[in-house]
Amino acid sequence: MGCWDAVEAAGFPIKIGATYRWGRHPELWDFDFVPRSRFQNEPRPAKLEGQRRLTSFQVDRSIYDKILLDGAAGNGCAVYQGTRVTRVHAKSGRIDSLELESGDHVQARYYVDASGNSGILRRALGIECHYPSNLKNVAIYGYWQNADWAVQIGVGGTRIQVLSLGYGWIWFIPIGSTRTSIGLVIPVEHYKKSGKRPEELYSQALQEESIVAGLLQNARREGLLQTTRDWSFVADRHVGENWFLIGECSGFADPILSAGVTMAHLGGRQAAYTILELDRGQFDAEWLKDQFERRQKQRIETHIRFGDYWYTANKQLKDLKEFTSRLAQDNGLDMNPEKAWNWIASGGFINEDLNIGAGGFSLSAIRDSGDYLAKVAFESPLEKYNILTLDILGAEKRDFAVYEGGRVTEAPCYSRNGRFLPISREVELLLVVLEHESRVPRIFDALASLVRANPTSGAINQVMANVQSALEAMIHDGWVKARYNPREPLVRLAGRGSGFHWNRDHRT
Repeated sequence: MGCWDAVEAAGFPIKIGATYRWGRHPELWDFDFVPRSRFQNEPRPAKLEGQRRLTSFQVDRSIYDKILLDGAAGNGCAVYQGTRVTRVHAKSGRIDSLELESGDHVQARYYVDASGNSGILRRALGIECHYPSNLKNVAIYGYWQNADWAVQIGVGGTRIQVLSLGYGWIWFIPIGSTRTSIGLVIPVEHYKKSGKRPEELYSQALQEESIVAGLLQNARREGLLQTTRDWSFVADRHVGENWFLIGECSGFADPILSAGVTMAHLGGRQAAYTILELDRGQFDAEWLKDQFERRQKQRIETHIRFGDYWYTANKQLKDLKEFTSRLAQDNGLDMNPEKAWNWIASGGFINEDLNIGAGGFSLSAIRDSGDYLAKVAFESPLEKYNILTLDILGAEKRDFAVYEGGRVTEAPCYSRNGRFLPISREVELLLVVLEHESRVPRIFDALASLVRANPTSGAINQVMANVQSALEAMIHDGWVKARYNPREPLVRLAGRGSGFHWNRDHRT
């Protein structure tokens, strides 16, 4: 969006990962985008290159949102602040105008609802929401000045802290050089049974958590606490004749995965690209809207589903036993951690955003997280089977949207029984090889030869790791049939260099 320099100049903490007390172990563990040992001490502000393309930001939303708003104004948008919409004039699902409290009417070709929990257009249009998770939490949060960081990594780098308490969990997120967001998330039933006010529950939790208590010794809280219900939901519709829903008005996933701003950006980008293509008129309008609708719903529902898995795999949250049983009833499964894993895995990992994984998490990352979340036995099908056969019988080849560089383009994809196989670079390589070879060792040899023959493919180790994840996903989703032939050898896969490791920052 052209805002990197302004965002970087704001000095937001660089997020290189997260520290967790979560899952089956009481010990802390980390997930890093960039290993701490390889994070270089670079002066700030810095350019968007090198290691900074692998990290994220922990932002103070009031500052960050203003940077984006000012950027929009600088690019020609008319910006009105402190202007309340009092009525949405709509007929037959089409918006005619917005009425402001001044009495003025605003008319536009397209209307985008990015109003968060307010859901101004969504509510005015009577769009219902569904709640795919029985997990109902309450979030109590506030902002603190001069809290210490749990860890300082290089120049401006740190990890957020996600700490299970047994009845809920705490987030600790530095969002500026002196400002920190700290929240408590608890099941709504625990909140009701406690008989305590939010202030009491919050203060008690921060005192009980020794790490947070130590970081707050010299800190002071700003103003009053805020309390909000934290119930995952998905809107039944996300696009209409001349309107779009994006961000949290279109759906919300529990914050355990820290995905809210990312999902809002993805939805905003895809809505903007869709509007540009509607103006160009090169694609069927209904196809463009259908692609947007499907992506929005799938993205939110996948994050909700994976978030539910994280909760079911956390033995430290004792108050979630009842939730786990209800989740089991909804899905016909005994939701112990092993079954939860199978539930996630059986849902199809290949999504229409052309990603291999679940909710932005690769299969390898999900697999490697299992040792920390629960005692999940996972063995790659590539180590269990040695004969692989491509199966696209009955699949329809169709086009799906790719959102890139300000344009929506078409990419080929196979579709069958609600499952999708985007023909991405890795999948295309596999389709070529699997047409002629079925034995696993020879499949990998042929893939390596193809990658070496094409210098534009990228580093062979990375490409082969991506191909491995794609092949595992194709087996999970039924695009490849796997069997074992005792007369053929099995392969032993190398480690993938997971970003998960035990935490050492709080150890003496």
